[in-house]
Amino acid sequence: MRLQVFENNPNPKHIDTAVQILKNGGLIIYPTDTVYALGCDAHNHDALNRLAKIKNSKREKSPVSLICSSIRQIGEYTGQLDTIVFRSLNSHLPGPFTFILPVIQKLPKALGKRSSIGVRIPDHQIALALVESLGNPLASASLHDDDRIIDYTTDPDMIDLQWNDRVDLFLDSGYGNNLPSTVVDMCFDEIKITRQGAGNFKG
Repeated sequence: MRLQVFENNPNPKHIDTAVQILKNGGLIIYPTDTVYALGCDAHNHDALNRLAKIKNSKREKSPVSLICSSIRQIGEYTGQLDTIVFRSLNSHLPGPFTFILPVIQKLPKALGKRSSIGVRIPDHQIALALVESLGNPLASASLHDDDRIIDYTTDPDMIDLQWNDRVDLFLDSGYGNNLPSTVVDMCFDEIKITRQGAGNFKG
């Protein structure tokens, strides 16, 4: 299924359709403030297994990030944030960043045992509306292109052609960006930029 959505005014019915699919274990493609992404309910075993299979990895090691709606929600999954981490998140989110944080409490069983996990709050109304309506984070991974030259697919028609038999819903919001988020690893004393993307991190 393919539904056209507009970032500044997403149709609530389309958001509801997407959330129902997510709750039923479905896999969707949706827009973010960077590239298009694959997403599923972070609490659903079957959906995470599907996502891991597409990413050629095991569920508990699948390279997914949690798409959250607030810093408070991030803390519910990683544990209490120290002052340095909180200030960094607060000054950069919402925005085109993925923060790798240590997990100091037990994650939902569906996510498996992890010592760290990536978290995002995209500056994008559709992505935020999905998380808020679902009631918990999305497990998400950037939509990579099979082409070795093109890293990320930005053309909605090409996305639909390549992915319509592998996902349950494509939320088409027009041409996407081709720069992923900047990845900031905050698991150790020294903050590391492990991927420079769209965001300009200011420590």
